[in-house]
Amino acid sequence: MNEAQYLSEQQPLLYQQLQKSFEHGRLAHAYLFEGDTGTGKKEFGLWMAKHVFCTNLIDNTPCNQCNNCLRINDNEHPDVLRVAPDGQTIKVDQIRALKAEFSKSGVETAQKVFLIEQADKMSIGAANSLLKFLEEPEGKILAILETTSLTKILPTIQSRCQVLHFQPLVKEKLIHTLTETGISKNSAALLAELTNSFDKAVELSKDEWFNEAREIMQQWFDYLIKDDLQAFVYVQKKMVKVFKEKEQQALSFDLLLAFYRKQLTDSVSKEQLKRVIEQQAQRIELILKARQKWEANVSWQSVCEQLVIRMIHPKT
Repeated sequence: MNEAQYLSEQQPLLYQQLQKSFEHGRLAHAYLFEGDTGTGKKEFGLWMAKHVFCTNLIDNTPCNQCNNCLRINDNEHPDVLRVAPDGQTIKVDQIRALKAEFSKSGVETAQKVFLIEQADKMSIGAANSLLKFLEEPEGKILAILETTSLTKILPTIQSRCQVLHFQPLVKEKLIHTLTETGISKNSAALLAELTNSFDKAVELSKDEWFNEAREIMQQWFDYLIKDDLQAFVYVQKKMVKVFKEKEQQALSFDLLLAFYRKQLTDSVSKEQLKRVIEQQAQRIELILKARQKWEANVSWQSVCEQLVIRMIHPKT
């Protein structure tokens, strides 16, 4: 899958909108990309930068082969500058340095592009400094800001940008995109139950701890759906050794819910589906209640063991 296909599948409406803007020469001087992690904001920003500098556009899309495209992909183009948080925030000195660079003439052309990742992490000083720059841009400048939280961006900055909303990925589309990268369909389907972020899904698929945790939760799920009391012993025997951290324990509930939801989609006949829905609705409710107890600081092991008992002996 080439870049144009990938972007048009990720965000078809935005892709068409930006293509027309380039085609008719109607680009805004500043864009604010808003949406969840993994919805394509970073990729679209780089694509726009390449579109500006590409020397061999093909069907109004960057070629990804010319010297400019390759340097932008490698973060080596002198007229494309990227800013990301330095620690927890984007500091005012970073924005001042950016402005200083942009006060100079372009190294190779009059055009310059800058991209600010996690723009919501700008300090107040940095945001105010950027605001003045957006109000009075010098020369041919294209600004692209990215954020997962529009409400954390100053309204005055929003008003000086064209805000583009990146939609969460549709589950089926995410599964398809993941399989295109070589991830099996079963794994892709599970990952799509856990996150709607392509980047996060790929990250999880490569994580050794996650793959071990997934296998352990799959075995626990198999015990539970068979009403096998080995599920109780398994909590202490295996699970507590793997799910040690708070974040890991939270993911255990997500995995269990994902397995139950997947069982619903795997049901074949209408009668089977009806029976499974009735049973799984009760069990999903038990999982959600168990998670609430854990979030109220009841020990994770205790919550899991109680969950086994309530699932296998619902009247207990």
